[in-house]
Amino acid sequence: MPRLLGVDIPNDKKVEISLTYLYGVGRKSAVEICEHAGIEVGRRAKDLTDEELARITGVLDKLFVVEGQLRRQIMQNIQRLKKIGCYRGIRHGRGLPVRGQRTRTNARTRKGKKKTVAVKKSVKAMR
Repeated sequence: MPRLLGVDIPNDKKVEISLTYLYGVGRKSAVEICEHAGIEVGRRAKDLTDEELARITGVLDKLFVVEGQLRRQIMQNIQRLKKIGCYRGIRHGRGLPVRGQRTRTNARTRKGKKKTVAVKKSVKAMR
């Protein structure tokens, strides 16, 4: 298995698809990387030579922010939003949807599993 930037990319898939296993690389940017490195898109990852892998790594370092560096950058952006106390930062901090979605219903992915709240009975109902 070829290894790029600390990530094993699959052997049996085309280079264009294999590159998408890197965080921050999609189909379009994978094709751009292949063009810049001078590699045919249709080739399999197992057919790449060490020199071609080095060229791909060079292109990734020069033109793209991927993997750990991208994750770090995203986390720093979120921390900055929290620190300045803007609306988006507060929403990130509370674990609620950030982009204006409704929360009365349908926010389970962001809010997590339902937390049932017990209903308090009135004093008259207890007698």
